[in-house]
Amino acid sequence: MFATMGDTAKKLTELFLIFLRIGPMTFGGGFAMIPLISEEVVAKRGWLDEKEMDDMLSVAGSAPGGVGVNAAAFIGYRRAGILGAITAVIGVTLPTFVIGLLFYLFYSLLEDNIKVQAALKGIHGAVIGLMVTTAYRMSKSAIFDRMTIGLACLSLLSLTVLHLNPLLVISCGTVIGVAYLFLEEKLGRRIATESRRKTKVKKEAIGPEYYI
Repeated sequence: MFATMGDTAKKLTELFLIFLRIGPMTFGGGFAMIPLISEEVVAKRGWLDEKEMDDMLSVAGSAPGGVGVNAAAFIGYRRAGILGAITAVIGVTLPTFVIGLLFYLFYSLLEDNIKVQAALKGIHGAVIGLMVTTAYRMSKSAIFDRMTIGLACLSLLSLTVLHLNPLLVISCGTVIGVAYLFLEEKLGRRIATESRRKTKVKKEAIGPEYYI
């Protein structure tokens, strides 16, 4: 019993420290956290494999709330149940909350400082790079045939040109995907989803991530 409690406490402490470190190291929201989360839970510790990480990102991105917080909750739950999810969420949000509060209090005093403005412009550029890296990584496993290519292009068009609500785009994509698979099964065609993804994941090398 005490050994089990000690093991759980160790897992919770590890989760808290990992996400406490990730929180203040990323700028630009949840997607900027994904490369760091992937490095910690896939490359370093092996808590998830590449396929599970991609599936988790799909769920975290489509669920309500920030993708970084959703990812932390998912990983924490997989590692240590409900307590793990709560611990991971607290760890990833606590430093952001404190830094955001301090920034809000002092920003009015520093907003005209040319060095602060230059630093913020540099952060903006780095955030774009992080988000592009995350999008590319996800596309390598999520886009693999004409159907997924078409859905990706249609979603991009809907969001950038038609300015549709992201929830509507996600819902329509889900319905179209399910309908497509149902139709393919009825026609007796081979459905290329899981098997191709696994093959590509094995060939994928984990490259260096970008830290700010």
